[in-house]
Order: sequence, then C-alpha cells, then structure tokens
Amino acid sequence: MTGRTPEPSGVDLARVALRAAKEQARARGNAVQQKKQARRGGLRSGARADGRDPLPLGAAINRLITERGWETPAAVGGVMGRWPQIVGQDVALHCEPQRYDEEDRVLTVQCDSTTWATQLRLLAPQLVARLNDDLGRGTVRMIKVLGPGGPGRRYGALRAPGSTGPGDTYG
Repeated sequence: MTGRTPEPSGVDLARVALRAAKEQARARGNAVQQKKQARRGGLRSGARADGRDPLPLGAAINRLITERGWETPAAVGGVMGRWPQIVGQDVALHCEPQRYDEEDRVLTVQCDSTTWATQLRLLAPQLVARLNDDLGRGTVRMIKVLGPGGPGRRYGALRAPGSTGPGDTYG
C-alpha cells in the first residue's frame, strides 16, 4: 500500500458538485436578499445581535482599548486620575505624576520641594507594590522622583549680545 487516497469517482464527484452548487446558490440568494434590503431602506438589524448593532459607549471604548493593546496605558492613566486616593491627600498635594514610560515601566513623579521628593523616594517601594496590586504585577517597576525645578532664567536689561546667561562665563 502506498497510502494514496483514491481519486473521487461517480457518487463522490456528484456530492462535490452538489455541495458547490448549493454554496453558489446560497451566495446568490444572500446577494439578492441584500439588494432587496438596500432598496427597502438599507440593512436592518434583526432580533438577534450581530456586528451591526450599536454598542454602549463604555463597551465600545473597552473594545477599542483591547483591540489596540492599550490596556496598560489606560490603566496607568486611571491611576493618574486617582492619584490622591492611592497615595493619600497629603502626598498628592505636594507630588504629582507626570508621565509613564511603558517600555521601561517607570512612573515619573514631580514634587514641589526637596523634602517631599526625599519622602516620596522613601515611600517608593510601598507605592510600587500598591500600584502593581492595582494595575497588575510588573506594570510599574520603578518610580522616578523629580525634585522642584529651578527658578526660571531671568534676563536683565544689561546683557552682552549673544550671551546665554551666567553659564557661558563660568564654563
């Protein structure tokens, strides 16, 4: 035995031809039905749910988030909106989340004083654990704490042309 399948004959060929004819007829029938529905005012949804039915807004947004793979950024965005509930009102008054780097999984937080920046650095391991409990394991690996920004550069009335400020004199 060579293991080959025998060539279809007589009855088998008739079955194959009948199946193909039925599929073609079904396709023609569907096309005719769609043309009739289009003439009567467009396709209408039937009693059962199908892909043309409208979705509630929340379900549509959740579907979009899932299809695009935005689960993590959306969850982290929710954390930024709920920051005071997560860290507490005292910390939230002085420390604000700025951005989330999805690739490195780092949450950057800006504090309004060096004292609060130091305090947040000490609390960072507990915050990472709390955020990962809320968002899913491994979502946030590290919290990068930024202190207050320096004062803005003020340019006085007396300034050398082409000067970039005090830094160009000393280095």
